[in-house]
Parts: sequence; C-alpha cells; structure tokens
Amino acid sequence: MVVLAAAVLSAIWPRSSSTVTAAATTTSTATFVPPSTTVPPAFLFEAADAVGSEVALYDSPGAAESTGSLPNPTIEHVQLSFLVKEHGPPGWLKVQIARRPNESTAWIHEADVAVRGVDNRIVVEREARQLTVYQGMSNRVLFQAPVAAGAPATPTPLGNFFVDIVVKVNRPSGAYGPYQLSVAGFSDVLQSFGGGPGQIAIHGTNHPELIGQFVSNGCVRMNNDDVIALAALAPVGTPVEIVA
Repeated sequence: MVVLAAAVLSAIWPRSSSTVTAAATTTSTATFVPPSTTVPPAFLFEAADAVGSEVALYDSPGAAESTGSLPNPTIEHVQLSFLVKEHGPPGWLKVQIARRPNESTAWIHEADVAVRGVDNRIVVEREARQLTVYQGMSNRVLFQAPVAAGAPATPTPLGNFFVDIVVKVNRPSGAYGPYQLSVAGFSDVLQSFGGGPGQIAIHGTNHPELIGQFVSNGCVRMNNDDVIALAALAPVGTPVEIVA
C-alpha cells in the first residue's frame, strides 16, 4: 500500500482553507468480515508499479514507436502504478491508465514495471449509495458501507476504474477525513476542479450527516471509520467498479 502525506495530492483534490479543530463524530454502519486465512481469493488481480523514471505507452504490442510516456514518480510525487488488463506477447502488458477518456488503456513493456497481485475489488452502487468490497471475483463480501455520491449536476461517473493512489491525510478532521483513495476515473461534467483534472476519489468526511445523499462533486464520501477500514483492504491497483 502507498501511504503518503495529503499535500502531494493538491493537484487532484482541493484542500479546505478552513481550520477544523475537532474530529467529526461518525457512527459506522458498515458490515465488516475479516478476510479468511483459509479460503484463498477466487481470482487475483494484478497491479504494475513503475521501476524506472518513466513508462513508455504504445498503441499495440510490438509497436516500434511509443505514443508518449508517463513520468515516475507522478506529478503528485507518488509511484506510477497501473491495473493490468491483459498479458500480451512475451514482454508486453496491456494496462489501464489514469487518463481521460475514462477506462483508457495502453500497452507497455513488462520490463518497465514490477507486477504484483491484488486480492480484492470494490463495487460502488451509485443509486443505492453503497460501497462493497469483494474477495477476488467471488461474491464473498469482506466489507460494506453506506456512502454519499455525486450531486445530480455533478454525478459520480460510471465505469471500471482502479485505485491509483492511497493517501493517509495529515489533517483527518478535515473535509477529506483520514484517508483518500484516488480513483483512476474522471468527472463526466467537471474538466477541472480545485486546480486538478477533475479526478474522483473515495474519501472520508467531516459531515457524516450527509452520508447516504447525493451531495458531492463526483467523489464517493464515507464515514471516517469506514474509510479507515477500506484503506486496509484496498491497496493501489484495486479494481473499482462504479455502477448505476
């Protein structure tokens, strides 16, 4: 899991200028089931972490010229990571990247990354305002909690994404709670927000009374106790499916 100071994400999420002196009171209504130590995941997802100063992107495996590259570390000063979508010819990987349009993919050289397994997946049901963590591709629920979703004018985007950054916030009593899990998905309405590119996140809140409502600019808000529990189950590379 990548855990960094919240300051590195100023380009993604705005930081409140107000000072909150007391932590918000939260009452978690989450359902938490400790991961089994005897039942292995039905399927292991894969994340790929950059090992060099940049990763070149290609339209197809074996392409002679790249279409560009992504820096490592990223502009947020964290390790560049991807969700592996496909193993191609030897030495090539198809990966999902945090870039518009949503669900963008590219081919990369396998030698440019270190591949690791990811056990769980997140499903956010937007209309039900509910987040569930499943073990692998099974239906075994590890954790479930209510959330707040995007307001009607700025809805939470639907699609298949992944957690690309996990941040332990240095001011947990603030607007984003104790953790922010950046999701490699972007608002369908806001092209920019707070100086960033309109990328969404799953994070805590200092207004727990709004959980269960449609109130955000596209992010998924959780009770602070719940986002702490989620962070322990969802390292960088965890798939995130947001459905209607």
